Amino acid sequence: MNPQPLRLRLTWKDTTTGDCHSPILDLPIALGRIFEAMPATINGKRVSRIALSSSQISRFHGVIATEGNSIVITDTGSRNGTFVNGTRQNRCVLANGDMLQIGPYAIGISFAVNSAEIHSVNSHIFFNPQTNGPDPSIAPPMVSPHPQTASSGEFPPIAFLQANQITMRSLQSMGIPVVEVDWAAVGGGLGSFIWVDLLRICGVKVDRIAVLGLEEQPYARYRRLCLNSQIPLRERLRSNSDACPDNIWGWPPYALREAWQELLKGRLIVSLKLMWQVFAEPTFAETYTPRAGNVFDAIDRETLRIGWSQMFRYGRVRAIRKTDDGRYAIAYSRSNADRRDRAFLIAKYVHLATGYPAIQFLPDLQEYREQTQDFNSVVNAYENHDSVYQKLEAKGGSVLIRGRGIVASRVVQRIYEARQRNRNIQVLHLMRSAKPQGNKFNLAQRSVENHYEFQPFNWPKACWGGELRVLLEKAAPEFRPQLLADWGGTTTANRSDWRRIVKEGLSQGWYQITFGEVERVERDIQNRTVTYIQEKELKGQIKLEADFIIDATGLDAKVKTSPLLNDLVVQYNLPLNNLGRLSVHKNFEVPELRNTSPSHGEGRVYAAGAITLGGAYAPVDSFLGLQYAALRSVESLAVDRVPGVGKLNVWRSFVQWLKWILNKSPG
Repeated sequence: MNPQPLRLRLTWKDTTTGDCHSPILDLPIALGRIFEAMPATINGKRVSRIALSSSQISRFHGVIATEGNSIVITDTGSRNGTFVNGTRQNRCVLANGDMLQIGPYAIGISFAVNSAEIHSVNSHIFFNPQTNGPDPSIAPPMVSPHPQTASSGEFPPIAFLQANQITMRSLQSMGIPVVEVDWAAVGGGLGSFIWVDLLRICGVKVDRIAVLGLEEQPYARYRRLCLNSQIPLRERLRSNSDACPDNIWGWPPYALREAWQELLKGRLIVSLKLMWQVFAEPTFAETYTPRAGNVFDAIDRETLRIGWSQMFRYGRVRAIRKTDDGRYAIAYSRSNADRRDRAFLIAKYVHLATGYPAIQFLPDLQEYREQTQDFNSVVNAYENHDSVYQKLEAKGGSVLIRGRGIVASRVVQRIYEARQRNRNIQVLHLMRSAKPQGNKFNLAQRSVENHYEFQPFNWPKACWGGELRVLLEKAAPEFRPQLLADWGGTTTANRSDWRRIVKEGLSQGWYQITFGEVERVERDIQNRTVTYIQEKELKGQIKLEADFIIDATGLDAKVKTSPLLNDLVVQYNLPLNNLGRLSVHKNFEVPELRNTSPSHGEGRVYAAGAITLGGAYAPVDSFLGLQYAALRSVESLAVDRVPGVGKLNVWRSFVQWLKWILNKSPG
């Protein structure tokens, strides 16, 4: 009989960032919220201590240790308990492949002998710089620049990359075009659009603003990801009625606009239902969410109103450096076709809203694709994978879904629609663990049904403008990850049609849910995928065969995944917050990048979106969150009387709102 291993691999996913962790640890292992509250030694043995951020986890929650030939998890009197494979346990012998649920964390248990068994737990699909779409053939970009090793023919030049502060004279001597503006928005997406929209409303002129991006429509990448994840224009986004990227005032909200459109079509009952839905949500009616097509049409209207096309210029930003006159030099490529078409953009105020640099992809699936070069059977939900549903509708088949958030729910709905054309379609939904109960915070607890955890949006509504926003803003930086872990996590919307589909699928047998930790994915002789997992009930390895696998696990926003942001972090030694994102002030300024010149004043850099998660505001990657960040940053400029920026006082706001209603330029 082989002796039991004395080391374990614990695998869990950060509930806030989605990052995966998979350390191999010596026994005993202590689990808790406060590192110092867990014992350093037990019975003379050094303890491996794992600190997990959540108020649902006790200071010293539990311990994993050997007892004879067994490995045992013992709950040390925690308030919310320890669950093993969905069942609450005070003391339990662990088996290879078991799943612990501690607070919001699902922790997989794997027996390991040596550190050579460690494998990558974070893999990605990157965006093609030419198409701006997800491309599995794109290699990971260089994210650790070393200017000293750059060749003389590269762009930006070595002299530019090596300088913390470059002189305007040296910049102009490089023989590369130099364009000067006051305001520069880097990214060109929704974050850039919302910031520029507010600048225009506050009086900044078109010719003083430049927007650098890869596609002129600010929602282009977002719409592409929506379409790929099976959210067509007629379907609804996970957003609120008054979260209007085209309208900083939020009035009239999307629900009122949609109700008016239905009324004009003679659909009085539909119009009244929409109004009732908004006033009764979420207690007496489902939360209202806008149609994707309506959102994009409204943004198109606003881009025309503010002169977006006059400010936008194609630009793939390579690096940003401070100048000696209190501004910033942005090195960018101006053309995809001609790599020699480069320029420097000089601006005093820079806004970074670069979005998600990559898509998360499960490492076992990436390994499968690398070995088989099969990009048709194993797909990511954010890739274009319409061919999967077309083949299912034509020939039937089986699908294995990984992940259980909002994207997974939409994929299940799309497969249900395919089953209306071909009943010979089966779905196996593989989840890492059962979900016995929802996340808790104080007296509130999210509801769970069939292992789906429900929340209308990705954060509780009070995070946008209620008491949770105030609580997070006042919290010390070291305590913010704990609050974010309690409020966030993998959730889906409590939509009656999605719940009905799951119940119907379970009762009819075409939809099944199973739990397990994936060991590997292979292809059989019939060219079907085979997923090997440790099944919880049978305590052994089982095989899951499927024609297709769809990974719906999410996006990646780590700063170090982005070459541009990583270059800034390395060059200027920027501190990152506790979640590994850019550390920003409450007004979303990156303080370490402020550039002061005695003769020309101060230049500033602001950031917005997912790259700032972990700071004083939670829903940074939402429509309303981007608007909040824009308001705080532009307000700080107006308070400091930056030339050209007027305060958005009552009179200016009313006049500009009237101009919005009448579709007149901000002026």
